[in-house]
Amino acid sequence: MGTTVVSIVMGSDSDLPVMQQAADILQELGVEFEIDIVSAHRTPEKLFDFASKAHERGIEVIIAGAGGAAHLPGMVASMSPLPVIGVPIKSSNSIDGWDSVLSILQMPGGVPVATVALNGAKNAGILAAQIISVQKPEIRERIIGYKANLKQQVHEKATQLKNKLS
Repeated sequence: MGTTVVSIVMGSDSDLPVMQQAADILQELGVEFEIDIVSAHRTPEKLFDFASKAHERGIEVIIAGAGGAAHLPGMVASMSPLPVIGVPIKSSNSIDGWDSVLSILQMPGGVPVATVALNGAKNAGILAAQIISVQKPEIRERIIGYKANLKQQVHEKATQLKNKLS
């Protein structure tokens, strides 16, 4: 394909089942990505190095997932000039996921984090691809095709439902 343009990071390997959804949709859309564990609390030096230098490595969008107190997306956004998409994750130490949602959603002025739904890594991947598609028409065409396929699936399911009820 090409150069890595999206970085997917998570606070722990326990977040991988959710964050894999972002990797899967980026792969489907033909967007190059990398994936790593960067803990805001356990590896602050790695976090600083990653967030402050990602743009120098050609990364264009960062997807950061975290559960519990969910500091990773906000800390990345505080140190990076890149768009950051936060994925709140319902984890074993979360309060039904609400602590993660609010930690990522309620960022102070000047440090934005685009926030998707709880465990919504697939949408984070799609949003990252859409951001990149502003400058990459080939990605935009794949997104158009992806959305057309979603539309077709709904039409097919509606037809199946009508046939079943007839």
